[in-house]
Amino acid sequence: MLKRTLFIENSCHVSSKLNQLVLRNKKTDEEKQAPIEDLGVVVFENEETTFSLQAIANLNANNVAVIFCNQNHMPTSMLLNLEGNTLQSQLFQSQINASEPLKKQLWQQTIKSKISNQAKFLSSFGKETAFLKRCAENVKSGDTTNEEGKASRFYWQNLFNNRFPTEAFGNDGSNRKNVFTRDRDGEPPNNLLNYGYIILRAAVARSLTGSGLLPTLGIHHHNKYNAYCLADDIMEPYRPWVDLLVVRSIRDFKDISVIDKNIKLRLLTILTLDVSINDSISPLMVALSQTTASLAECFMGERKTIKYPEFTT
Repeated sequence: MLKRTLFIENSCHVSSKLNQLVLRNKKTDEEKQAPIEDLGVVVFENEETTFSLQAIANLNANNVAVIFCNQNHMPTSMLLNLEGNTLQSQLFQSQINASEPLKKQLWQQTIKSKISNQAKFLSSFGKETAFLKRCAENVKSGDTTNEEGKASRFYWQNLFNNRFPTEAFGNDGSNRKNVFTRDRDGEPPNNLLNYGYIILRAAVARSLTGSGLLPTLGIHHHNKYNAYCLADDIMEPYRPWVDLLVVRSIRDFKDISVIDKNIKLRLLTILTLDVSINDSISPLMVALSQTTASLAECFMGERKTIKYPEFTT
C-alpha cells in the first residue's frame, strides 16, 4: 500500500484519537484528521508545534517516519520505530555479524546501480554517458578504485551546467556560476538537492526499520556521529529521482534561491514517483520496501543481491 506524505507548515497541536492523527491549528482552532495507518512520512516545519505523547507513540507504532525542521525550515531530525519487524533480534544479529567481504560485495552492487542510474538519467537529456558506463563496469568489490567519486565529478559537471536559464538561480541571476559544484553549503540548486535527499533519507530509514534492520550500521558509511549510515548507503541508487525533481523545479519555478512551499511540495512527491524494480513499475516508497527486504535477506544468507530500481524515462 502506498503511504501518504504530510507536510505541516502551520503552528498546531498534534494529538490522536481512534487511530486518527488530529491537527489543531493554534491560530484558528480548525481541526484536520488523517488515518495514521495511511501515513508513511510526516514533516513538521513550525517550531511552535506541540505534540501529545499518545500521538508520537501511535505514529511510532505505525512506523511513520516523522521529520522535524529547524528555524530555517530545513529538516534536521527524525523519529523512527526500532521495533518494526517480528524477527528484530535475529536480523540485528545477522547485520552486526555481517562479514567484511559480504559488505564489500553489497557496496559494489550499490555503487554499480547508482552510477548506472546516473548514466540513464543523463542520457535522458541526450548527454554523453560512455564514461559513466565505464565507471559502472569497473566497480570492484568495496569500490577500491573509487569509481563512485570519478562518476560523481562527471555527473555533476554535466547535469546542471549550461542547461538552465540564468534567472532560475536568483532574482538577478548573480548567484549562478559557470561550473556547478555539488556542495551542501553551495549555491542553488544545492539547497533543493539537500532538501530532497533528506526526505529520501528519512524514507529509506523508515523502510530499513520496517525490514528489521538498524539504520545506524552501514555497509560502507562509518561515522560515529551518524545515526543513519545504512540509510546513507542504501539511498545512493535512488538519488537520481531526487535530481529529476530538482531539474523539474528549476524548469518550473522562476526563483529557486529560496525553497518556498510550492518547491517543498514538489520535492515531497519523491515517494510517489514510479520506478522500475524487479521487472515491474512501483511507487518509489514501495520499491524501497523491496530493496530493504532483499538487503535483510542478504544479511541472513538467503540471497546474494540487493533489489535496486532502474532509472527509466
